[in-house]
Amino acid sequence: MTARLGGGRTDSDLVTLDEAAADAVSRVHPVAGTLELPLGEADGHVLAQAVTAPRDLPPFANSAVDGYAIRFADLATGASTSLPILGRTMAGEAPAVLGQGAWRIFTGAPVPDGADTIVMQEDVVGGAGTVTLPAGINRGANLRLAGEDVACGQQVLPAGRRLRPQDLGLLAALGLAEVIVRRRPRVALFSTGDELTEPGRPLGPGAIYDANRAMLRAMLLRAGAEVVDLGILRDEAKDLERRLREAAADCDLVLTSGGVSVGEADHVKDAVLACGTLDLWRVAIKPGKPIAIGSVSGTPFIGLPGNPVAVFVGFAFVTRPLLARLAGEAYAPPQARPVRLGFAHARKPGRREFLRVSLEQDTDGIAIARRHPGEGAGSLASLAQSDGLVVLAEDVAQLAAGDTAPFLPYVELL
Repeated sequence: MTARLGGGRTDSDLVTLDEAAADAVSRVHPVAGTLELPLGEADGHVLAQAVTAPRDLPPFANSAVDGYAIRFADLATGASTSLPILGRTMAGEAPAVLGQGAWRIFTGAPVPDGADTIVMQEDVVGGAGTVTLPAGINRGANLRLAGEDVACGQQVLPAGRRLRPQDLGLLAALGLAEVIVRRRPRVALFSTGDELTEPGRPLGPGAIYDANRAMLRAMLLRAGAEVVDLGILRDEAKDLERRLREAAADCDLVLTSGGVSVGEADHVKDAVLACGTLDLWRVAIKPGKPIAIGSVSGTPFIGLPGNPVAVFVGFAFVTRPLLARLAGEAYAPPQARPVRLGFAHARKPGRREFLRVSLEQDTDGIAIARRHPGEGAGSLASLAQSDGLVVLAEDVAQLAAGDTAPFLPYVELL
């Protein structure tokens, strides 16, 4: 019997991946709360407010090389110039005042007042207290002006930026020791299934180890979430409903894997409907069609399938953008690049398909995609032993070896 879901859909309706991701994102708002963190702890956190430079960077004019600071006006036209060496300045020392002559200077040292050009030491000939400079020197060469990189008052990082090592380096260079970031979303995570066993424990008859939770926990942490690991839940409808309610009361998102298909022991969907809403259930993708999106006691809920490859795909393209929204992150979807196929592929159109591939260099230097032999949605080896996903649009029916197709490396998805 066809069940009626939220939003006027039935559980037999199939929605596109873009619709599913947009639906998931639309139901959440950035979590409330900010905190001030030392730069050393801020990597991967999301900026709560834009950062404005409190000073120029560099804060003073300095030399980009080891060499000699001069006044360009002291150079002869079209010929070499000999100038007396008047002194020297090393990095960390106070700036000097330059008269008519050359001033020995080292990388990062403040440029003497009056100097407007730096000549590299490799380009000059030194003598007893003098230096000879070649013709053809450009005014302003090797001189880093104050504020050349960043001007005081300039916005350097926008709100919503997920901080990277290079961002932290910039903030440190500006003299900032702390930064205001958003609270990380709390995500309740559990797997479902009587067949699952925790890794490290003996396997019983018909049992398998729970791989999905380890993979999802790592993906959640990489996406900047705080994970509340609820372990394995058994296929008991009443217990599932109770645990879902408890998880929803303490977290910003409830994420499950397994139990959202059509089997007799797949109770997650019914448990969600008993304590919340289920707005869509089937997504037109391969692998990963059964993805449940809804809410539990007002808290967003995503139920991913049980097969590991379907879990990976569902997280990367549905859960990841929702997490970005919860975190207040200015999220940009990963951009695919074209690769040449080293295989042919025929299929029935209608769903967006993701093929696991590894890349090689073709004889002409172009990247060529080789399909992993493990094609099933349960093949974890196919994920671990490949480089990324070739994406086939819904209307593509057939591809030949040598055709091009969009490719997403895993590094862009994690």
